[in-house]
Amino acid sequence: MLFDTHVHLNADQFLEDREETIQRAFDTGVKYMVVVGFDRKTIPLAIEIAEQYDTIYAAVGWHPVDAVDMTEDDLTWIEELASHPKVVAIGEMGLDYHWDKSPKDSQKDVFRKQIALAKKVNMPIIIHNREATEDILQLLQEENAKEIGGIMHCYNDSAEYVQTILDMNFYVSLGGPVTFKNATLPKDTAVEVPLDRLLVETDAPFLAPHPNRGKRNEPSYVKLVAEKIAELRGMSFEELSRITTENALTFFNIGKK
Repeated sequence: MLFDTHVHLNADQFLEDREETIQRAFDTGVKYMVVVGFDRKTIPLAIEIAEQYDTIYAAVGWHPVDAVDMTEDDLTWIEELASHPKVVAIGEMGLDYHWDKSPKDSQKDVFRKQIALAKKVNMPIIIHNREATEDILQLLQEENAKEIGGIMHCYNDSAEYVQTILDMNFYVSLGGPVTFKNATLPKDTAVEVPLDRLLVETDAPFLAPHPNRGKRNEPSYVKLVAEKIAELRGMSFEELSRITTENALTFFNIGKK
């Protein structure tokens, strides 16, 4: 049994075959998924998909690339949606220094506001990080995000930051890059992170794992991610799957409400 903790089934890439894609995941042993909404278009669809399946949930937040587009009304809307029974986290949120659509100051402001919102509604957060690890960690510490905890989604930086992440009450989630031949950072992290703080994801339709790299990713491929991590850690796939699924159920407070 597997839990894909971060998937965008609400993306346009799944318009034609979303139901079939979900069924393939179920057939592969992926019982749980969290569909992440990150703007005005994808947030309602994330909730709509979650409402259709017992074991699919939603997260709602605002992506840092689009920080300049977020209004106070959007923030209020996200706060209201946080009370929906299928919403289990706020995010994705964070900082993205790869794209230059939103200035860094705007990204940081929106990030801080969403952390404050998550603390207000007492929900964990999902962090998007691209080329901004140190600024993200500093901001999380300044805003005392440890109170609510969170996930470093699709973590792809040095394992040297792992202890700082753990000390802030965060989990580390790994995706397709851990299977890439020359990707040493996620492989190091896969071994470094304690088992009780490790999660798996696809970030589908992006970052498909080997041997499907370059193709559309989908939640059934989280099995390839889990298999690779199990291999790196010298443990069985079954045990890795069981532990990461239990971790995700605990983190998202599923089955305990």
